[in-house]
Parts: sequence; structure tokens; C-alpha cells
Amino acid sequence: MTNPTPTRLFAEIAAREADLIALTQDLVRIATLNPPGRHYHQICDFLGDRLARKGFHVDMIRAKGAPADSEKYQRWNMVARHQGSGGPGECVHFNSHHDVVEVGHGWSFDPFAAELKDGRIYGRGTCDMKGGLATSVIAAEAFIACFPDYSGAIEISATADEESGGYGGVAYLAEHGWFSPEKVQHVIIPEPLNKDRICLGHRGVWWAEVETHGRIAHGSMPFLGDSAIRHMGAVLEEMEASLYPLLASKRTAMPVVPEGAKQSTLNINSIHGGEPEQEIDYTGLPSPCVADRCRIVLDRRFLMEEEIGEVKSEVRKMLEGIKASRPNFHYEIRDLFEVQPSMTEEDAPVVRTVQGAIARVLDRQAEFVVSPGTYDQKHIDRIGKLKNCIAYGPGILDLAHQPDEWIGVQDMLDSAKVMALTLEELLA
Repeated sequence: MTNPTPTRLFAEIAAREADLIALTQDLVRIATLNPPGRHYHQICDFLGDRLARKGFHVDMIRAKGAPADSEKYQRWNMVARHQGSGGPGECVHFNSHHDVVEVGHGWSFDPFAAELKDGRIYGRGTCDMKGGLATSVIAAEAFIACFPDYSGAIEISATADEESGGYGGVAYLAEHGWFSPEKVQHVIIPEPLNKDRICLGHRGVWWAEVETHGRIAHGSMPFLGDSAIRHMGAVLEEMEASLYPLLASKRTAMPVVPEGAKQSTLNINSIHGGEPEQEIDYTGLPSPCVADRCRIVLDRRFLMEEEIGEVKSEVRKMLEGIKASRPNFHYEIRDLFEVQPSMTEEDAPVVRTVQGAIARVLDRQAEFVVSPGTYDQKHIDRIGKLKNCIAYGPGILDLAHQPDEWIGVQDMLDSAKVMALTLEELLA
């Protein structure tokens, strides 16, 4: 087996800088918007063709029957595997989601032109996380060029729907054995968490819908009806008075970033009451009615120290307290989904290896962090039962989902070196 120095490995990555830029641009220019889930097959096919030419075995997997999968918007995933010629060994898997969120307003650049300016590539998905996907491809290709007779295997996946829960992507793959510990031993998810950070996991989440009930009546005689919106107002008022202060008092030992996410949080994701909104071209007035329904969607993020039963009971107790003191208060609460917190141990093999690689490449100590929101580690951990998983990749977390999203070319090159050194340590 050859044993090139890191200098040669780094030179191999540096020589691929133009390819790294072009690959990132090509990926960004495929507008994989989610929802609804556009161009999923196109991007998987594009990546699969490239990796097949590099000696990877490629599987195209449709998550048929998964949430949001339809004949019009099929949920496609790509898994590519390269087997080293040095015999049996462990498998290192780089998993990236290929979907991106809506563009939004306020852009100075064409969000799908992937313009390169002053060492940055601009566009929707550059940071979150097509730059990380391209970086993992370049790192793997450079490593294979230096260590063609390595032991074990390298996998690269591009998966669907992380931005909407990952159920048509990593969850589906995990359910079908693609992340079983017998098949894969180390997983790195190149989410944008800054190139000197290792993300060990994420907080938990519970989404629920609360609906208050009323009685419809003519708007000129609201005393003959019962406004569900006013009842919901009482719910919002009690949240401000008791629930938000309670959550602010809860703190975690998890290294969550940013600082504000070290406490439990609650976001009111949406509120809908009364008559449905009309089509945008409707020019008439609404009819005068008392609202008989009002709904809010709650996005509750919780800590490793909290139990999901406790999280739910806090909201139910608050609602029951309102019911006991407010006449004609009726409500329903419905679970939408829940995810348990996940956190890999700091001494896990993939953590120690990436930590050492960061020190060698950047000459600094890696910072351990936990994400305020969830990402696909939840499915690899809970469904796949694979604990040796982290998020590590280029990009600045605060840029995700923002207008003028960008990723730095140097950050990608540095992260590619970290990833390639990790492969050398684990497989060469």
C-alpha cells in the first residue's frame, strides 16, 4: 500500500479546486426546491453518473410511499459505494441532502446562477448544503487517488427532503437497512456548521396543532356566537404569562449553539382562524361571521434533560387551566410529529478522528457543538441504530435559508482536507 504524506493528499485536493467550484455550481443550478420536491431525479442522476465514472457502484432509490412522494414529485435518493482494493474494512459514509428551501425575497444574486465572486459562490443551497456535498465528493476522490488500495469502503449519498423532516430520504433509507451498523460504521453529514466545529447532535422537537372551538354567528351580533379567535387569544396570553417563562428557566449541559438555544424554546409556527383566505385574484370583501375555529401550530424544541411526556404535559396543563377558568373554552390538541434529542459521545471514533484532522489542517482545537434544530442524524441514530455519527462541513450556519446565501471556496478546500485526512486515518 502506498503511504503518501498529507502534503501529497492536500496537493491532490488543491489540484481539484476548479472541479470543486464547478461541481458546486452544477449542483446549485439544479433547483431542487422543497416543497414540492422539484428535480430530485435529475440531481441524483447527475451525481450518480459522475461517481459511476469514478468507480463507484451507484443505487438510485425512490422512497415510494413515503410522505410527499407522488408520481409528479417522486422522492429520489442516490447512494454510491466505492470498495477499496485492500480488502475488508470499515465503511465511512458521507450523507448530504440535495433539497433546498424556497428562495424568498431580498436577493442581490440570481439564486440559481451559482455566481462566483471574491472567493464565494452565491445561491440557494450553496451553504445548506450542496457545497458540503461537493466537498465530500472531492475529498473522497482525492483520497482514492492517493490510496487506491485502501481497506474498507466509502459511501456518498444525496438524499431527499431533509428540509421537511427527511422522511422521503434518510428515514426511508434507514428503514431499509442502508444505515445499519453492519453495513456502515462511520457517518459524516456535511451540514454547514463552520469548518472548525464538530456537531454532535441536536435538540428534540415536538410539533403540535392546538385548535379552539367557537360558534358561528353574524358579525353584527357577535354576542350570539362564540369567537374561537378570542379563545385562542386567551391561549396566547397564558403562554406569555406562564409557559414562556417556564421554558426560559430550563437550561441544558448540551453544547448547543447559539447561546439562546441552550434553553427550551417554543415558536408559534402559524395561526389560522375564521374564514379561509380567498384566492389571490378575489377582489371582494369577507363575509361577516364570528370565527368558529382557530388553529395554531406549535414548534417546541426541547433538551436532552427533558422527557417528551413532560414537554407535552406542560402544554396540556396550561390548556386545562384555561378551560377551568374560562367559560365555554373547548380545545383539541393533535400531535404532528416528534423527534428525540440525539448526541454522539465525544470519544466516539468518528469524533476523535475528525477532531484530530481539524487540528492538523487548521492548527486549532475543534469546538464541539449541538444544533438548535434537527437534521438527518435523528434517523441514522433512532431508526438505523448507528450512534457513530456527526455533522461536519463547510459553510456558516447563520447563512442557511437566508437571501444571498453563499459558501467560501477556501472553507470547502479546508473541509475537504479534513474529510480526506479522516478517510486516511480510518481506512488507509
